[in-house]
Amino acid sequence: MSARAPASAEAIAATPIDAADNTDDTAAVVTPKTYTLEELQQFLPHRYPFALVDRIIDYVPGERAVGLKNVTFNEPHFQGHFPGRPIMPGVLIVEAMAQVGGIVLSQMPGVNGLCVFAGIDKVKFRRPVVPGDQLLITTELITVKRLRFGKMKSRAEVDGQLVCEGNLMFSIVD
Repeated sequence: MSARAPASAEAIAATPIDAADNTDDTAAVVTPKTYTLEELQQFLPHRYPFALVDRIIDYVPGERAVGLKNVTFNEPHFQGHFPGRPIMPGVLIVEAMAQVGGIVLSQMPGVNGLCVFAGIDKVKFRRPVVPGDQLLITTELITVKRLRFGKMKSRAEVDGQLVCEGNLMFSIVD
């Protein structure tokens, strides 16, 4: 997990409400609830082949995020894990969960610096993830201490079935 504030967080965090919905001429703004892959790149420093989140479909800054990862046969780890029976490595599922956690922290007030993965606890894998699956990842903030350390809980599902769950620890470095 790594996250950083974008060059222009205000520009990304504030999206104008559709003018047709705005009865007066004031420019009201709302925080977006979704992010495309292109928008995610402003918050997460990860790039191919280590960018493991394709889209954020629900987001509450400083609370939780829900992300999608489309698992495809073209990903490099499937060449060796395992030939003839490709299975997404569990460590990459956990990393995808942590990257969704990076989004949770990316616009949290008072967080300055790079958010990095600091540990895992109580992680359990329930079933294999294979090419063609779509991971639905939900990561929620549990605690933050002095805006430097914290813990999140996360779960990944495929077609409504739990595939992985656990707690993720993070640290914020300058």
